[in-house]
Amino acid sequence: MEIKIQSIHFDATEKLQAFIEKKVAKLEKTYEDIQKVEVQLKVAKPATALNKEVSLEVMVPGNTLFVEKTCDSFEEAVDLVVDSMKVQLTKFKEKMRNH
Repeated sequence: MEIKIQSIHFDATEKLQAFIEKKVAKLEKTYEDIQKVEVQLKVAKPATALNKEVSLEVMVPGNTLFVEKTCDSFEEAVDLVVDSMKVQLTKFKEKMRNH
C-alpha cells in the first residue's frame, strides 16, 4: 500500500508524517486490497480555530473512497478521517462480498 502525504502551503513535521503513516497503515486491517492512499493537509484561514483540514483518499480496485474533516489539530482530524474511512471500507467490503 502506497501512502502519499501532501501538505499544502506548509511543511508537515516528520513527527506529524509518522503519526499519519501509522494511523493510515491500520486501514489495511479493515480492507487488505488498498492500492494507494493520499492524505492532504491544509491550513484554512490561518488564525482561526478549526482551521486544520485533512482529506483522505483511498484507492481500492474499481473505486476511490474519500473523507474530509476539519479540526483544531491535524492529529485530531487524522483520527477522525481514519475512523470514517474504516466505516466506508467496511461498507465497501460488504458490498463487494455481496456481488
